[in-house]
Amino acid sequence: RPRQLDSNLVNAAKARAVLDKLVGYRGSPLVWKLENGAKSIGRVQSAALHLLCQREREIEKFKPQDYWQVSVTYQENFKAYYLGESIPKSGSKDQNNERDDAEVEQKQLEATKVKSVTEADRLVAMARQFPHQVVKVEGKTVNKTPPPPFTTSSLQQAAGSRLKWSPDQTMKIAQRLYEAGHITYMRTDSIHLDPQFCATVRQWLVEKDPHNVPAKVTTHRQSKRAQEAHEAIRPTNIRKPSAELKQEISSDEFELYLLIWLRTVASQCQPARLKKTRIISQSGLIFWQAMGQVVLFAGYAKYWKDLSADSVLPEVSQGQPLHLQDANHEQKQTQPPPRYTEAKLVQIMERRGIGRPSTFAPTVKTLKERGYAEIYKRKLQATILGLEVDGFVQKILPELLEAEFTAHMEDKLDAIASGEENWERYIIGWNEDYFAPALNKAINVVTTMPRSERASQKGNSLNQGKESKIECPQCGHKMNEIPSKSKKLHKNYFLKCPSCETVMFYNKWHKAWEQPGEKGEKPPQTLKLTEYSCPVCGEKLAEREYEKDGKKKRMLVCSSQKGKTDKKHKDVAYFESRNVFWSKKYGELPLS
Repeated sequence: RPRQLDSNLVNAAKARAVLDKLVGYRGSPLVWKLENGAKSIGRVQSAALHLLCQREREIEKFKPQDYWQVSVTYQENFKAYYLGESIPKSGSKDQNNERDDAEVEQKQLEATKVKSVTEADRLVAMARQFPHQVVKVEGKTVNKTPPPPFTTSSLQQAAGSRLKWSPDQTMKIAQRLYEAGHITYMRTDSIHLDPQFCATVRQWLVEKDPHNVPAKVTTHRQSKRAQEAHEAIRPTNIRKPSAELKQEISSDEFELYLLIWLRTVASQCQPARLKKTRIISQSGLIFWQAMGQVVLFAGYAKYWKDLSADSVLPEVSQGQPLHLQDANHEQKQTQPPPRYTEAKLVQIMERRGIGRPSTFAPTVKTLKERGYAEIYKRKLQATILGLEVDGFVQKILPELLEAEFTAHMEDKLDAIASGEENWERYIIGWNEDYFAPALNKAINVVTTMPRSERASQKGNSLNQGKESKIECPQCGHKMNEIPSKSKKLHKNYFLKCPSCETVMFYNKWHKAWEQPGEKGEKPPQTLKLTEYSCPVCGEKLAEREYEKDGKKKRMLVCSSQKGKTDKKHKDVAYFESRNVFWSKKYGELPLS
């Protein structure tokens, strides 16, 4: 249904482009003064980086605390956790918030934390001393509404969670599906579906899954910030046979298409029905709690599986005595807040109004390409360079890092898109009232900052690494642990003195920290000759020990001097594997 071009939307796009260029082109030269490899700042980029750096600093400041989880196991075949010495009011309403797998894992608080082992021992003793009985049984059936169809950000989150893809990879594959005509446009913030398409899905459900047809079409609450320029991401033909489609597209494309198809169908299904149960028991003055959940009707979850497994509790009645089988406690430790996955960062950006669907994936990609963030154990981690840039920008242009400031700009751009604001007037006013004065002030700060201070000003101690217990051999100052991904190091960090800049590296052979130049060679190994001959020169093969994944293993190599230098001996290496020594080129030898 083509229409006339909307000049307001065009003007909003122009305004966004001009803002990005103003911040990027005029602000980036400031970080070049750091002379540390920093390349750029940006309106959206810097706000997104600040989220990563804030989380990194939270992790650095976090101090773990020990606590004890106290539980009892009953012969009636269920386990309950310490609740307290009174029954708290149950204010836990079942919220049907729209959630995705990439969101925070669903956590149920089943136990009250006990903060000392003495108290934990006391509770266990009381549990063993007094008889137990059921004091309260709660059971209710709740409905969980289906998730809405995909927007750009929720697609990136689901693909990150279920397929382990980066936002950039997800969008590249979605682009190919769109160009081939298999899905609708993939840069959208709308959850609206075409009514005619909804009718088609409903008819498909009537034919294939009649029990899952809702009484009326499910509607979902739209975000206030959504521009709704396009409908949600969905298949163009819900009836396209998968066997036929597999022949037309690549395996990656089919995986993403299937994810979109399942989510779209699920959005038009019945809610899931869950039975949630809660048993509270008492021994002496102490109360214990057990929680369970059973899926009565899967509904939409038949297609979009996001429900936790059943946790069945036995049928018990109020006042029923219980028979204690065991009572114990387990020591645990509080964990720091987790780093963001790429998909989670996209979600936080969307929630805080940082960027738009078309900018989420490019922004995350830019942070990695600039060296401001890196992937470590599938999570995004701010690098030392990223932390330095963030600390520097915090000092010279702090407003750019505030999500509220960026979100307010997005609101103004939305006002331009709806014709409520003149784009040129807004840009000129923003530049004259805020950016130009802020930039001049920042230039003065940088100009008057000593060169040595520019290199060392990093916002906080995290940029210098975490303090270790090892003292510098030169000046006695506590050394810092500097993270490193170098494969040459025996640990994933090295030590550096913040005072005199002495560095030390760990030597796993000597099990000690050493300065460069100290003898840190691996102690010579005595090679044990075997009965096997080298397939190249006929000399005896020798057994050598090596370490892999923390385990000592054996391998066979040629014992001759030629074996160390001759290119023909390059593939003469037999590795210990199960019951044989194995070589890719020369086959197997039995273990000696």
